[in-house]
Amino acid sequence: MAGSDGTDGSGDGVREVAAVFLKLGVIGFGGPAAHIAMMREELVRRRGWLSDERFVDLMGAANLIPGPTSTELAIHLGHERARGRGLVVAGVCFIFPAFAIVLALAWAYVRYGQTPAVEGLLYGIKPVVVAIVVWALVGLLRTAVKGRLTGAVAVAALAAYLLGAHELAVLAAGGLIVMAVRTAGSRTPGDGAHGLLAPLVPLLGGGPYGPASALDGSRLADLAGGQLAQLFLTFLKIGAVLYGSGYVLLAFLEGDLVERFGWVSREQLLDAISIGQVTPGPVFTTATFLGYVIAALPGAVLATVGIFAPSFALVALLTRIVDRIRDRVWSAAFLDGVNATALALMAGVTIELAGEAFVDPLTVVLAVAALFLQWRTEINTAWFIAAAAAIGLARVLLFG
Repeated sequence: MAGSDGTDGSGDGVREVAAVFLKLGVIGFGGPAAHIAMMREELVRRRGWLSDERFVDLMGAANLIPGPTSTELAIHLGHERARGRGLVVAGVCFIFPAFAIVLALAWAYVRYGQTPAVEGLLYGIKPVVVAIVVWALVGLLRTAVKGRLTGAVAVAALAAYLLGAHELAVLAAGGLIVMAVRTAGSRTPGDGAHGLLAPLVPLLGGGPYGPASALDGSRLADLAGGQLAQLFLTFLKIGAVLYGSGYVLLAFLEGDLVERFGWVSREQLLDAISIGQVTPGPVFTTATFLGYVIAALPGAVLATVGIFAPSFALVALLTRIVDRIRDRVWSAAFLDGVNATALALMAGVTIELAGEAFVDPLTVVLAVAALFLQWRTEINTAWFIAAAAAIGLARVLLFG
């Protein structure tokens, strides 16, 4: 079956997907907002794989399901380019660099009681990442915010997020508000919510077949034979039901691994979360670190596969209905609201990241320089990340 641009799932298309997402996995510092910005820069602006409109729709769809949003967007983009094989290859290649790096750091942690100092690298990388995300936000603004209604929803969503509202609640509210306003008085038979909500029920975790009920941890623990099976099923459950930020991930992991099973201490858990945040790629590779601490290499592999497997399954299901969402008046309105709200959430995360990144005049200069270069040149942002890492490393070596 051909992709949207005529590329099928074999040969050059799959190899191109592998090369692009391996690179993005290596340079993907800064969390989901940064990952999304880099994907847009690489695949929309530089390679022209898809339009901004299609990119924003896929980003909105990825926000509707549990799991790591940027990883799910990568999986969507792989499917867009090379269908089923591209879906798998994009996700695996985006995850693998982080898996390998975190695995090495976990080995050092278990062997020496600490991890090599990597925080210094982020001194230079963080402000540059902020600049990359800001430039992506500017580029996506006209696509995601299509008028006064979606503009007002985006502003309200940003305010709600900064005031502490849950991301999923904000996202749902944004979609429902736009849908309600645009379709008021114009609903027709057969164009109601049921046609789309039915296939979305298992994706969103509702109903008797949703992941929240089907993957209840206590029942799975009873069925599992041995610690490795229990470890895998625990991370599978988390990957299937988790919405939200790294802080939500921390709460899930603490409840299961520290309090329920006693596999790790809270200090080890916080170390794992820190490693997930300072390494490139998905924050969910925290699971790799914890799996290694609990059960060495087999534990690292099983924890990683467990926490990411639901994302592949959910995206594979979601690809079947994304086009249906855009084809119907009410669901297209809902997706427009979700897209505008997702952009606002991305802006909120960027504001928080900026607060951590701008610690002195040099970091501000680095961000301004990165913004200027994106405006005036076609230099690949991978070079910005490399230069920023070198600056951070030089600072550590010179000033400690």
